[in-house]
Amino acid sequence: MRIGRSAALSDAGRRRRRNEDSFVREPPLFAVADGMGGALAGEIASRLAATALEEAVHAGPPIDVVAAIREGNRRIQERSLTDPAAAGMGTTVTAVLVGEETLSIGHVGDSRAYRLRGDTLEQLTPDHSLVAELVRTGQLTPEEAEGHPQRAVITRALGTDVNVEVDFLEVVAEPGDVYLLCSDGLTTMVGDRDVRSILLRERTSLEAAVRALVAAANAAGGEDNITCVCFEIVAGPSPAEETGELPLPPAAATMILPAEQAVTGWNDAAPTDTEPTIVGAPTTPAQTVPAAAPTEPPLVTRRHRRHRKLPYVVGLLVLLAVAIAAGLAMLSRVHFVGADGRGRVAVYQGVPWELASRLRLYRAVYVSPVLAAQLSQPERLRLFDHGLHSKRLALSAVRAFERELVR
Repeated sequence: MRIGRSAALSDAGRRRRRNEDSFVREPPLFAVADGMGGALAGEIASRLAATALEEAVHAGPPIDVVAAIREGNRRIQERSLTDPAAAGMGTTVTAVLVGEETLSIGHVGDSRAYRLRGDTLEQLTPDHSLVAELVRTGQLTPEEAEGHPQRAVITRALGTDVNVEVDFLEVVAEPGDVYLLCSDGLTTMVGDRDVRSILLRERTSLEAAVRALVAAANAAGGEDNITCVCFEIVAGPSPAEETGELPLPPAAATMILPAEQAVTGWNDAAPTDTEPTIVGAPTTPAQTVPAAAPTEPPLVTRRHRRHRKLPYVVGLLVLLAVAIAAGLAMLSRVHFVGADGRGRVAVYQGVPWELASRLRLYRAVYVSPVLAAQLSQPERLRLFDHGLHSKRLALSAVRAFERELVR
């Protein structure tokens, strides 16, 4: 088996001024890194991780994908210590090394690796994120996690720990497989069902597939940087070695049409809107008895009913106004601990809910220099339980960690 075609595309999205993602497309190695940090630090962190992976490829075999990821972590840590502007930066990384029969995957963070085999899309890597932990421990359902306000908070990243824990897994590859590596700028905007539909629709052109995925994420809001890397596995020797051209994958040789297209021509009779004719039915219309005209109530009665309803309407409006006022008063008093979009621990005023159209019932009142990824899993589960507290208690819980972790 060999690598067939590949394609990659990275986009800043519609809400971010800069693109802090990086990717590697250096067969036999592919990777995506999603940077985080203030100023330009996110870009620096993701680029350092990507460069360490690229250098591992250029150094020649054997390539150790986990060692290359750890080298990227060392470089990020070193840069953070020597450059004050880069302090606290980090990045996710998901890297895939293609072997003769298997794929080796190194993974840290919430970027993802997917495999499309036949018409089945499977997520290969687990998310190292707060909501994923809450789902695994039963504190959230998968449906609740999809719209959770803290869904972008990661719990593991390069740059936050000298001894970063790197997930490693091997999967058996098959001819016809298509693999997708992507940052969470895609997966928070586009669900797995739509990702699968796009990959199936554009299977004959991976360039078109990555363009369509990025376009779908932007159409859904484009709230973060979006990076997609796709490659396919084909049988036999490398097509580039034989002809210098990359043919279509085996799966594209026989296209399976959607059901509504596959039956075209089975029944050429055009549908009609006419009612069927019943043989022997009478041709003259049946006589009908006109219904009695409704009796209109006197005008004074209708006005009297409206006057009787008015006190109830006014009462409901008063109750609604009281409920809104009470709700706003409650939101102003309660606080909870969460993390902002860059993974920093924060104290929020309000409740951790989002209504339709992403209407948030909370706002940040304090952002800590501590990163969620710096905390242990038990510490995160205890701190981010979304219990409602006074501002004083919430700040006290956060500052206890600051005294220990911030130097």
